[in-house]
Amino acid sequence: MAFVMSFLSSSFSVPTKRCRYDVFLSFRGEDTRNNFVDHLYSALIQKGIHAFRDDKALDKGKRISPELLKAIEESRFVVVVFSKNYAHSTWCLDELVKIMECQNQVGQKVFPVFYHVDPSHVRGQKGDFDIAFQGHEKMFRGELNKVNNWRKALVAASDLSGWHVSVDNGGESTIVTEIAEKISSDKQPRDGEKNLRGRLMHKLLCRIWNFKE
Repeated sequence: MAFVMSFLSSSFSVPTKRCRYDVFLSFRGEDTRNNFVDHLYSALIQKGIHAFRDDKALDKGKRISPELLKAIEESRFVVVVFSKNYAHSTWCLDELVKIMECQNQVGQKVFPVFYHVDPSHVRGQKGDFDIAFQGHEKMFRGELNKVNNWRKALVAASDLSGWHVSVDNGGESTIVTEIAEKISSDKQPRDGEKNLRGRLMHKLLCRIWNFKE
């Protein structure tokens, strides 16, 4: 019996990615911290969703902290709020590169929100995004690979399905509710994983001793 239980324990362990946060919110503070993101954060918390929101103001030129990178890695979902000044922040762009790496490497779900910006401007770096990158290319002349990685991350993120907040798409509260409900719905199946190992062990035991399931 001890051998069987040891075999079951080793053979039917269910590897899961342990996440400290349900959602990581990536946004440009001066554009959305005190309006859209604040409302979204509250809606997520009300649904019992553990969200990470960085409320610290970052000095210009300061690099993204290891703690913030770790928070991205330890989140199951990411909501990226693209706004007018998002691409002007190298901090936001570094976040986005890390986010897209996590999506590609571990299947992290990423939801873009285009907050009063045209999705095509994000994808093609036009308008305010073009102005931002003109400055980046001058500042990072010796690090064009970094700038190209920022561009690639913007293209990849803007190709994902998300939400467009604009004067023509209804009120912001409706979209906030939709995002919170979407994440809450996608989060639910994960709750059943904790019982998967037990069900598999039960099924194998029934087969070994010819019990009825």
